[in-house]
Amino acid sequence: MAYSKSFQAKMSEECFDFTCTTCEESYNKIVEAVRYCIECSGYCCQSCTDAHKAFPALRNHNLLDASQGSQAGNQQSTLPEFPTERCSLHKGKILDVYCQVHDDVVCSTCIATNHKSCPENSIHSVPDMIGTLYRLDDTNRINRQLRKLMASMKSMSKSKDEKLEALKGAKNEAIEKVELFEKALKSMIGRAAEDSKSEIVTTYQELENDILQDKHNVDTVDDELQQLEGKLKRSEGNRAQRFVCSKQADKKLKEAERLKVNQDKRSNEDVPLSFTPNQSVMNYVKGLHGIGQVKVSRKKVDMYRIKGHRDIDIRMTGDNETCHSEGCCLTKDNKLIVNDHLNKKLKRINLDTMSVEDYCKLDDKPCAICCTDVKEVAVTYYRPGRIQFVSIQHKMSPTRQIKLPHTCYGITSKNDKLYVTDGGSSLYVYNMTGTLLNTITSDNSGTSLFSDSRHITFYENGDKMFVGDAYKGLVCFDGAGNYLSTSSDNDLKNVVGVCVDGYGNVFVVGYDSHNVVQYNEDGKKIGVIVQQQDGLCSLRSVCFHQELNRLFVTMGRSNVVKMYELE
Repeated sequence: MAYSKSFQAKMSEECFDFTCTTCEESYNKIVEAVRYCIECSGYCCQSCTDAHKAFPALRNHNLLDASQGSQAGNQQSTLPEFPTERCSLHKGKILDVYCQVHDDVVCSTCIATNHKSCPENSIHSVPDMIGTLYRLDDTNRINRQLRKLMASMKSMSKSKDEKLEALKGAKNEAIEKVELFEKALKSMIGRAAEDSKSEIVTTYQELENDILQDKHNVDTVDDELQQLEGKLKRSEGNRAQRFVCSKQADKKLKEAERLKVNQDKRSNEDVPLSFTPNQSVMNYVKGLHGIGQVKVSRKKVDMYRIKGHRDIDIRMTGDNETCHSEGCCLTKDNKLIVNDHLNKKLKRINLDTMSVEDYCKLDDKPCAICCTDVKEVAVTYYRPGRIQFVSIQHKMSPTRQIKLPHTCYGITSKNDKLYVTDGGSSLYVYNMTGTLLNTITSDNSGTSLFSDSRHITFYENGDKMFVGDAYKGLVCFDGAGNYLSTSSDNDLKNVVGVCVDGYGNVFVVGYDSHNVVQYNEDGKKIGVIVQQQDGLCSLRSVCFHQELNRLFVTMGRSNVVKMYELE
């Protein structure tokens, strides 16, 4: 009797207790299995078992007797369970050991090399202790967390896509502005060129008329001389006529000689028309590295919080009074400079060692301080009003002074200009040599902007300026000094110090409220960052280290500067 191949295969299968999973699924062959692979979750014939031993990727798979595989399929709870995940450090090793100290699963090599100090009773074999270690609730919790985080990642990814799209739009808009500006520049240069051409043509016509007039005069005299020459020839034999002609010719000769001398002088002149390009325009254009400023707006809209804090001791041997710092600033090389009002000193602090590394004596009590460039700072004296410049190269030393006709308190520098408050009703703008450029006292309606003007700060790009006023609050201007707004809040009393973070936020110090309040660039309060319970009292000034996210606060009658690490 003939049987079909499928029936023959069925009969063969019934002859074996276990058949090879790989051969059946991949080759449609029924072969007796001798092993069960936990990692592959399938039975293996002798050939497939040999292949496991031959290939490095399969060599460390756990191969059980085929009968145990049956138990694994039907009686899983009675058979040890083996993990299949491989160690990323020790290739081929199974992550089958749990370290309770580090709460981590590792391989046996990791245990031998990186967990020598862990107590023996904290090291567990995962297959042996799985009944104790594994809890379904933990897996469900982790699954929930995974799903939640995956949803967050997808949301963040979508947000990044939107930002990329917005960035692309901003790039295109910026390029369009450049092209429009380029077109406007070309138009202005074109108009200027046309003006020059028009001037050349006008000058040419004037000079051409002069030359044509000279030529006409020369030709006229030449004609007259020719006529006189003819008259002299025709007057031969008539002495009276010849005498008259000779006198007329002599007179015309003198006139012609004068004309000749004058024309000879003008003939020796070079071509009177030329054009000299405005080299200063060319040099200016050559010096340009673009036709505008590319700005990246990095804004932090949420509220900072304190991550840690530290006191920086600024008292030195030789200080006769308790330190009293009215102002502070950060230099380009990441040094903190504070003034010591009562001890008449300027002190430079190394932020690596958190200690005073240099100082210089001043001839009066300093109020505010700002950097003018990488080599110099400027300090104000209240009365009589003066600005003291101090070199900060190598050892600090006072240099020149500017005397001003008013009291001086706050100071900042931007674009080679000094902005100075008088601790009263005015803000003054000077150039670097002390020439007054502007005085700001009121808005367009005539309303006074200040009552007790204090410290000043600018955005890094210079497009906004903020002035602290003890009684009015935070007064905001644009980069040109035009008034924008005034912000005040019940949480902030007696404003003294202000600084910016480089991300669109302003830190404002309240002397009577003993706190630092965070505002956004529009003058809206975000929240209180540092409070009296954080160690603040008699606050005077503030500055922010953008790279380290550190806020420095100076205080009156205190030997320390407060440093707060923010996040």
